[in-house]
Amino acid sequence: MKKANLMIVGTSSGAGKSLFVTALCRIFYKDKYKVSPFKSQNMALNSYITKDGKEMGRAQVVQAEASGLEPDVNMNPILLKPSTMNKIQIIVCGKSIGNMSGVEYNQYKKNLISILKETYFKIENENDIVVIEGAGSPAEINIKEEDISNFAMARIADAPVILVADIDRGGVFASIYGTIMLLNEEDRKRIKGIVINKFRGNKEVLKSGFDIIENLTGVKTLGVIPYTNIDIEDEDSLTEKYKSFKLNKNSNKIKISVIKLKHISNVTDIDALSIYNDVEIQFVTERSQIGNEDLIIIPGSKNTIDDLKWLKESGIAEEIIKRARTEAIIFGICGGFQILGNKVKDPYHIEGDIEELNGLGLLDLETIMENEKTLVQYKGKLVVDNGILKTLNNFEIKGYEIHQGITQGNEKNLTTDDRTIFVNRNNIIATYLHGIFDNKNFTDVLLNEIRRRKGLEEVNNNISYEEYKLREFDKLEKLVRENVDIDEIYKIIGLK
Repeated sequence: MKKANLMIVGTSSGAGKSLFVTALCRIFYKDKYKVSPFKSQNMALNSYITKDGKEMGRAQVVQAEASGLEPDVNMNPILLKPSTMNKIQIIVCGKSIGNMSGVEYNQYKKNLISILKETYFKIENENDIVVIEGAGSPAEINIKEEDISNFAMARIADAPVILVADIDRGGVFASIYGTIMLLNEEDRKRIKGIVINKFRGNKEVLKSGFDIIENLTGVKTLGVIPYTNIDIEDEDSLTEKYKSFKLNKNSNKIKISVIKLKHISNVTDIDALSIYNDVEIQFVTERSQIGNEDLIIIPGSKNTIDDLKWLKESGIAEEIIKRARTEAIIFGICGGFQILGNKVKDPYHIEGDIEELNGLGLLDLETIMENEKTLVQYKGKLVVDNGILKTLNNFEIKGYEIHQGITQGNEKNLTTDDRTIFVNRNNIIATYLHGIFDNKNFTDVLLNEIRRRKGLEEVNNNISYEEYKLREFDKLEKLVRENVDIDEIYKIIGLK
């Protein structure tokens, strides 16, 4: 059959491009097409490791899942991870090529055009439809010449374009008009439709605006998507649903505090906990927020030593140690795992100028930062003969590792190739595995241990996180089908 493609750009960051791409991928997949997402360049600290050990942005992983596909690094050939000292780690085709400043990268990225072409056309050849996601705004006139994420990619793919605009922040028609009119004529002609996102209210009040915008730009509005609480992983490092939540001291729910590190990464590890009805989650930035929780999670970090330094200076480290002594459960993931040990050493200055810093000392372990980055999916059986999770001994778990530190010490643990992966001592738990809470059996046992401590009845969630995500994809598909002219989109891409 004929190959088809479509690019989704936005009037700004956060306009809803990722979610709309996810919706279209799900719709095309349900309509029996083989569809794949593609994003030339992603900037995010939420990343994923593919089966062949390559790193890519999680937004395209979510879109691949909605498409019924195994994530493939070709879906996101360039990943930028803000690092330290105004540097960005540049990951090309799943492997780091080093750190650069913004200026250095802008000068370098023209060298990546051939890679974008190669990876895009590989994806196109393997699928019926490719849905391409842009980045930020396509009309940033000060950097338009260096752009490889928006219309430069549309030209490579020769793709029609739909513009997504966020009405929730106000000025939607001005942002639509301004975006279109700041484009050159060639790019402007590619825009075949407009979708307005995050609307609250009666859509009838917008109709006159649609007519005016079409008269001014020649582009028609294809639909208005209502503001929704559909629970699909966000591209940003911290989702809106957690930003202002505070634990209710008077509730009988399981209370979880997640430390919002300065360089927090892979915060999506927490999402699987949010599907339990009796769980409350708050993100902690001040020591005064700590003291009422059952579980403290120290998540991943792009700069463990700087985050450890901040924990100490803010007093949060002291509060975590106090809570550990009162038998609150302390759980470290990746960088959080390293922070729980006795020392973190950086002899090669991978993270900065500090060569060594004492950790929280809650585990008898030391971490040494190495130049080589560990990128691997893991599947194996837990070895747990003590602590609160000993009932999980011999249970199978899976996840993926993204870290540069090697952690060793005197804790009983699960290891592979002499690498420490999982430690469970009394009320202190630590792991290098991202996605640990996606393992339903593991999470059910952990939360039931907390329920027992609180005198609550045990609960076994009747849905896995994987099943939950598929249900949310289908809710998103239904919402977009009902509010966007999908038949017109098929005509735009030449399939109807």
